Amino acid sequence: MSAPAIDPRLAINPPSVWRQTAIMVQRSMIHTKRMPEMLSDVTVQPIMFVVLFAFVFGPAMPIPGGGSYREYLLPGIMGQTIVFTAFIVANGITADVDKGIVDRFRSLPINRTSYLVGRAIASLMHSSIGIVVMALTGLVIGWRIHNSFPEAVLAFALVLVFGFGMIWFGILIGSWLKSVEAVNGFMFTLLFPLTFLSNAFVPTDPMATWLRTIAEWNPVSSLVQAMRQLWGNGPHAPDSAALPLQHPILATILWSVALTAVFAPFALRAFRRRTAD
Repeated sequence: MSAPAIDPRLAINPPSVWRQTAIMVQRSMIHTKRMPEMLSDVTVQPIMFVVLFAFVFGPAMPIPGGGSYREYLLPGIMGQTIVFTAFIVANGITADVDKGIVDRFRSLPINRTSYLVGRAIASLMHSSIGIVVMALTGLVIGWRIHNSFPEAVLAFALVLVFGFGMIWFGILIGSWLKSVEAVNGFMFTLLFPLTFLSNAFVPTDPMATWLRTIAEWNPVSSLVQAMRQLWGNGPHAPDSAALPLQHPILATILWSVALTAVFAPFALRAFRRRTAD
């Protein structure tokens, strides 16, 4: 997609960084509106995952302490979806660089940071659509929130905060790799094991000791356990579980801050190098 027309008066009176960021978010939303098939990864795919796991694998999945696997599953599917926010933003940045759109922006009085932040916010909005779709699908198949309204809101907020941290990883990969094909291969190879090697779909208790340790220290496990705890969708972690699962809400916040603090500086540096003359 070509970059939207820019008012020539902006070259004389460039808008603030916040206004520039809003323009970049608007550009991404217009792109999605014109190509609604781009939403298939956060509409069709989540519904497919929810239905397949709930009705095909669910009857064979024992839950510690009993309970509904469908309620146990929904937080895991949502965790997987928000992790793949990194995939969305990485593809978007790589495509924009390849098509010369970023070069056109660089010829205008636009702060590079506003482009990245705009991309990040748009990707988070994109994935939020998937969260809403999965919540509605879950309600249809029997998923319910059993705790208070503030706890429910906190769980959704944690999903977005964690997604923001993952976005900076996506920006780094999108700025580092040179083609959309390379991004696809790398991100699938990394993100699928990250989400499956966790408590997203199965309990960690039956795993081998070394594998259970990796799964319970996986940031995705903390996020999923926090959602289950806040929504009342599963048992609390056993006493033998790793520390992050004993305090999943705090662990998720710390993981999100750590992901942003670690990846954001490298992402900004990689993007500047990628788009330098």
